[in-house]
Amino acid sequence: MRLVIQRVSRAAVRVDGETVGAIGAGLLVLVGLETTDGETELERAAHRLATLRVFDDAQGRMNRGLDEVGGAILAVSQFTLAGSIRKGRRPSFDGAMAGADAEPLFDRLVEMLRAGGIAVETGTFGAMMEVELVNDGPVTLIWESRDDRPSRMMNDD
Repeated sequence: MRLVIQRVSRAAVRVDGETVGAIGAGLLVLVGLETTDGETELERAAHRLATLRVFDDAQGRMNRGLDEVGGAILAVSQFTLAGSIRKGRRPSFDGAMAGADAEPLFDRLVEMLRAGGIAVETGTFGAMMEVELVNDGPVTLIWESRDDRPSRMMNDD
């Protein structure tokens, strides 16, 4: 799973000119699901988003989370995040999860976040969407589920 996480002062997503999801201050999260993703990756992603401290405290340090600033998440599925441009001139989507499999996982991620008390808006899965945002900072982070696993190498000093 790949997430592009942007701290925003506001964000909205439109389908056919109609706003289907919008937030004020919070996080715009673009979600790319891969063929190897499952419940474990969803749990890690939900925990990471719920506990991420990227909002400024009184000293201007990124030290506050969504819960502390009353922020929300705008989650938007983005198939192309699971693409690869390592070879050739066109992206390969071999690692991307098929829409029929990805939609219930995306919905489950949203459920997990909401169950944790986070206000979550979404786009429309599989639709052609227009995403508008005001990146605050700018702060943009990339999270990949395979990078979030503990590494044996970390303690090998």
